[in-house]
Amino acid sequence: MFYAVLFTASVTVLFAFFYWSTAAYMQQQTDDTIEAEITGLAENYSRRGIRGLRQQLTERINRNSPTTSSIYLLTDGLDRRIVGNLNRWPENMPTTNGWVNFQLRDTSDEHDNTYRARGRAFRLSDGYKLLVGRDIRERTEVKKRVIWAIGWGSAITLLLGLAGGVIMSRGVSRRIDAINNTSREIMSGDLSRRIPTRNTNDEYDQLAGSLNRMLNQIESLLEGVKRVSDNIAHDLKTPLARLRNQLETAKNMRPSDEQADALNNAVTEADGLLSTFNALLRIARIEAAEQRAGFADVDLSTLNHDVLELYEPLAAERNITLVSHIEDNVELKGDRDLIFQAVANLLDNAIKYSPADFEVVLRLESTQNNILLSVSDQGPGIPANDTENVLQRFFRLDQSRTTSGNGLGLSLVAAVAKLHGMKIEMRNNAPGLIFTLHIPNNRPE
Repeated sequence: MFYAVLFTASVTVLFAFFYWSTAAYMQQQTDDTIEAEITGLAENYSRRGIRGLRQQLTERINRNSPTTSSIYLLTDGLDRRIVGNLNRWPENMPTTNGWVNFQLRDTSDEHDNTYRARGRAFRLSDGYKLLVGRDIRERTEVKKRVIWAIGWGSAITLLLGLAGGVIMSRGVSRRIDAINNTSREIMSGDLSRRIPTRNTNDEYDQLAGSLNRMLNQIESLLEGVKRVSDNIAHDLKTPLARLRNQLETAKNMRPSDEQADALNNAVTEADGLLSTFNALLRIARIEAAEQRAGFADVDLSTLNHDVLELYEPLAAERNITLVSHIEDNVELKGDRDLIFQAVANLLDNAIKYSPADFEVVLRLESTQNNILLSVSDQGPGIPANDTENVLQRFFRLDQSRTTSGNGLGLSLVAAVAKLHGMKIEMRNNAPGLIFTLHIPNNRPE
């Protein structure tokens, strides 16, 4: 809108300059014509006096056609007309030598109209006065038409500018929206997304191409980091398993009590490392979508009951009440083991971080378009600025560093959710956290 108005103002200024130039040229042309007539009359007057001037004026008036625009008037000292095509001296017109604009009355038709004229008035010897001028009705009409054209031209320019601005802004908005939408998808974790181009090689295509090349490089670097961590986990898993077996063998050699305790602690640490590496490798396989081919019909209702039954002893041990609201006959296509592990991780976290004598609620309900699976607790919750970070590998909040764990539980949940097209939502439970999986309702027919 601003640029359309600015463009219209610029065009209006340009039109105004054209008008000023045209009006100045027309006025100069009129003045030059009057000056030429005055020069001829002055020469005649200087040679032949008032009689010769009168005769020349009469000849000029007789030669003029009805449409001529020349104006002559010669009067005596009492302002009585001697010769001219005006009956009397125009009203309120100064008689000093110089240029003047004045109005005349046209009575040639039934309409009594006034029009403008321009000329020069002279005082001659013996009280005579001479007016030489021209009718500028045509020039005034041209100026009116120019002003009318400028007005309509400015209005049309404004409308076209607004229409063009709307069309261009919509086109630009669509391109920017495409970039923003792609950026949001990338920020949500889908690094495979790229900004669409139109193969026009314009500035937006060049920008999109640069951003896409940057995204390719970032994705390549991240994949390299993931491959390194996955390779480390894979390469260390076997020697750690051998180390654990050797520790178990050492325990069976009847060591002293101190040695037995040390061996038990070493076995526990080895189990923790093996669990971490197994989780890393499992996440890597899920993220590589190797499990998608194994999708089958999954009864989510039964699965959630099984998870609940598995964790009831742990909840009872921590004096936490498990509450369930599980809708019957909720089904989808997916990997049952992965979904079971994801729900188990959510329930395990909720029980682990909830204080005693509180509730953990497992809820499953189905709508027309979505399946909602949520676990809510009354623990310390997750700060709003860390809701994205907790889904990353090995990230742990400060208040949870004193508890057991490897920071991979929610990373596995995120990987399972991405594999199944689920959307993760974390909301404040005041106190605690509500962790919800929005699952596409691909219920089998």
